[in-house]
Amino acid sequence: MGTDEILETIDPDRPVLIAGPTASGKSGLALAIAERQGGIVINADALQVFDAWPILTAQPDAADRARAPHALYGHVPYDAPYSAGDWLRDLRPLLGGADRPIIVGGTGLYFVALTQGLAEIPPTPPAIRAEGDALPLTELVAALDPRSRAALDLNNRARVQRAWEVARNTGRPITDWQDETPPPALPLTQATALCLEAPPDWLTPRIEARFDAMLDHGAIDEARAMRPRWDPTHLSSRAIGAAELIAHIDGELTRDEVRDRAVIASRQYAKRQRTFFRARSAGWRMITAATL
Repeated sequence: MGTDEILETIDPDRPVLIAGPTASGKSGLALAIAERQGGIVINADALQVFDAWPILTAQPDAADRARAPHALYGHVPYDAPYSAGDWLRDLRPLLGGADRPIIVGGTGLYFVALTQGLAEIPPTPPAIRAEGDALPLTELVAALDPRSRAALDLNNRARVQRAWEVARNTGRPITDWQDETPPPALPLTQATALCLEAPPDWLTPRIEARFDAMLDHGAIDEARAMRPRWDPTHLSSRAIGAAELIAHIDGELTRDEVRDRAVIASRQYAKRQRTFFRARSAGWRMITAATL
């Protein structure tokens, strides 16, 4: 089913959610919907929120922004912390605005927070995060209460450490906080939810071509400009290829080495995204990305 056929099935009065792996064509579909039916394209990508690495994170360029309104791209300082809760707070005023929201991105946690609700957990102080960073995974797991251990993938360090940090900071297990989750800002039943399916053999050439285009159109200059401010601990520094480009600026990696490592990292990220969205596909309409 092509883009035109998909558009014919979308209610122009309902919000639209578009999820899927990196480089699968999500932004293009969102822009097509906004142009044909009206609406504001709203970012749901955890790295595109930062005012750093606009080329490397594939933020909409000036030409795209001229075709339709966009929001929540590049609005957060590069060195600021930012969470799903922050994104949800920034998003809420846009849900009741004059423009129909078309929310697009690859950060699954943002869509979960939006459609299922998000517990209002106090932010973790940097000192506690640093303490958690220094502990091995086995110690983090051992410190959790039985209910939290049962609810988590204990091989997922990020999730385990998050649960550990919450308990350490608040004195309450993360599951207790989750039990108090407020109603969702936008239940899935009130939106048109589309998820792009992109198998590896189709997606990999797109990932390669997109990173080549980034290199050809300013990613290295972007890294050179960021070098004086570079700090690998910043959330914005997690942009795929950022550390490699900084290493290239420092003479530690060739351009080809940067390209190879970034492509591999993008493929691995796309695999994690596919796994995440498949596990939560109930209520989402699956779209074959190759047909767009």
